[in-house]
Amino acid sequence: MQTSRFSILLAAFCALAAPASLHAQSENPAWLDELARQIADQEQCEVGFYIFMDEQKLGGRKTVQAKLQCVDGRQFDASRTEPATEFEISECGTRVC
Repeated sequence: MQTSRFSILLAAFCALAAPASLHAQSENPAWLDELARQIADQEQCEVGFYIFMDEQKLGGRKTVQAKLQCVDGRQFDASRTEPATEFEISECGTRVC
């Protein structure tokens, strides 16, 4: 009886987790690659990971924002609103972003 409950719970967990893991493996939006290139050139930052990412429509224009951490530990905020092609980048430093 205990084994069958465990099997049912395990099967339910796998069924629920599968779509989430498939979604997590999707490709990053192209703007993240553009941001990584710009911040590497501008700040000599190799992106370690993204803390926050957001895409929204604001007044009919696409706005993207990200907070990221470089492999050396520095953190940056970045944003861009169409039709701009460059990101506005600011280092977090000791202030709260």
